[in-house]
Amino acid sequence: MAFQLSPGVLVTEKDLTTIVPAVATSAGGMAGTFAWGPAEEVILIDSENKLKATYHEPDANTYEWWFTAANFLQYGNNLQVVRALASTHTNATAGNGVVSITVTAGGTGYTSAPTVAIAAAPSGGTNATATATVASGAVTAITITNAGAGYTSAPAVTFSGGGGSNAAATAAVTVLIKNRLDYDNNYSTGQGAGAEWTAKYAGALGNSLKVSMCDEAANQTAYDAWAYVADFDGRPGDSTYVSNRGGSKDEVHVIVVDEDGLFTGTAGTVLERFPYLSKAADARKDNGEGNYYVDVINNQSKYIYWTDHTSSGTNWGTAAQGITFAISGVVTESLTGGVDGNAVVTDGNWQTAATKLKEPDEVDIQLFLLGPGRPHSGASAGSTNWVWALSNIAEYRKDCVVFVSPEYSDVVNQAGSEVTNAVALRDTLTSSSYAVLDGNWKYQYDRYNDVFRWLPMNGDTAGLCVRTDTTTDPWFSPAGFNRGQVKNVIKMAYQPTKAQRDTLYKKGINPVVTFAGEGTILFGDKTMLAKPSAFDRINVRRLFLVLEKSIAIAAKYSLFEFNDEFTRAQFKNMVDPFLRDVQSRRGIFDFKVVCDTSNNTPEVIDRNEFIADIYVKPARSINYIFLNFIATRTGVSFEEVGG
Repeated sequence: MAFQLSPGVLVTEKDLTTIVPAVATSAGGMAGTFAWGPAEEVILIDSENKLKATYHEPDANTYEWWFTAANFLQYGNNLQVVRALASTHTNATAGNGVVSITVTAGGTGYTSAPTVAIAAAPSGGTNATATATVASGAVTAITITNAGAGYTSAPAVTFSGGGGSNAAATAAVTVLIKNRLDYDNNYSTGQGAGAEWTAKYAGALGNSLKVSMCDEAANQTAYDAWAYVADFDGRPGDSTYVSNRGGSKDEVHVIVVDEDGLFTGTAGTVLERFPYLSKAADARKDNGEGNYYVDVINNQSKYIYWTDHTSSGTNWGTAAQGITFAISGVVTESLTGGVDGNAVVTDGNWQTAATKLKEPDEVDIQLFLLGPGRPHSGASAGSTNWVWALSNIAEYRKDCVVFVSPEYSDVVNQAGSEVTNAVALRDTLTSSSYAVLDGNWKYQYDRYNDVFRWLPMNGDTAGLCVRTDTTTDPWFSPAGFNRGQVKNVIKMAYQPTKAQRDTLYKKGINPVVTFAGEGTILFGDKTMLAKPSAFDRINVRRLFLVLEKSIAIAAKYSLFEFNDEFTRAQFKNMVDPFLRDVQSRRGIFDFKVVCDTSNNTPEVIDRNEFIADIYVKPARSINYIFLNFIATRTGVSFEEVGG
């Protein structure tokens, strides 16, 4: 308290109301491959509809990840998702053309310019063309006459005719890859190079996009000839902002079309309209909002980014004052060159994406879904990613659990070998209480493609934990007939018998079983901790995650206070009511908090440390029921034979 030098009243406040806060327990996280959407960015998905809107529909290379996420969302509404990309993913663009050709050997004996042949662009692209210049019998330069579009790598360049031989050259193309959630110029090898537009996200879906732009046409008749005139309510002209500054001809309409129908299912569907945008870099609407067409498109479009002005837009992007902006008329371009690299996403690509979920201070998750365990269908076994996820996500964060399923090849169409295969996989994996392994795959209908799919169960297993949080508390078991009912099951890969369930459970693999008239049930609640311990049960592991995280959050407000009797009592008085509440909700049988001079000795205090020992007796779930029926003679008293 400050010293007062003269009489007066000094009012102060002290807050002694600190409590242990509630923490989230139902947030999931996963990294996976998807056909569309932001790359290597954490996106909150709260429903299957948002999953579809953000990452498009599932396909042959993405369905296992897509439905792992969708199945989790059947039980909860908080899933943090990161899309993984391969280096071969590219964004569709109006460019991706040949930007330079370098002569590597001039050759000899040329009496005239040879014909330059540039290898064709991939399907859907436009072929580049060029001419050669000859001096002293050698090719000295190449002039690109048409850059082409849709190239995903540098094409071969060859020469023919002209009377000479041995000339050689190499080409370079602009390839845009891995667009992020936000426009940040984060491209692999350059930006734009004359291409006006690029798909917002990488993948072949972008090839379905067409962008058409129309500014102030010469007259109404010319404007009326534009294919999309009916989508706008008038002809672009001079905006008020530019007109007031002595400028003119700045307005432009932009429309985005699903040319091939890959996004909507109907070719030619209009996806977005942007009317009366401005070419002026400082343009504003009447309400003060920015109206520069570059900024509006990049900030608002769900499908495209701007990368360059059209070639006729010589003064576009300048300030409005006194500028008459160049007219381009109608410019319509189909985007090409987008490549879907999901089939070659590597373990490294997947781990790069999953790293976005690593830091607990940045992303709050408690349930990490490993999906199929490998980056894409047909990839090698996922034990590498399992080991990585356990070390770099769960055990690094110390506040979440990894949910794992056996490999597809372990249990699907493996009649008689399912249990042996699952156990063999388990034996290759690490012992940990921060992981849960189920033992099956399920057959589920894919309504987007009208097919049935085999899918891993870990999205459902994690989802059952969410259901448990909703109906009871995290420290209840998610298994069994009360809380372990699995959704969306046509059939299971196999139906484990009692003997097989015994084998699986002994190894820490939780069986998933269909019971006649009862549905499909998660029939085990073990973690993958091999050592006999309270932590070999899901409910105990999750109980301690809640206790540790909640109390740790509260404890940080004791940092830089004095380690004296007052601070220790304040801490104990904060923790005791919290643990009593957990006890009343059946999470623990008993507890004890020790925070006094017995563990905060003078040596501890002198090291600027503070120690609290929290003893907890966790509640245990019932895994085995023994019903003993005893028959007695009629004349026997129960007091004589009863226990």
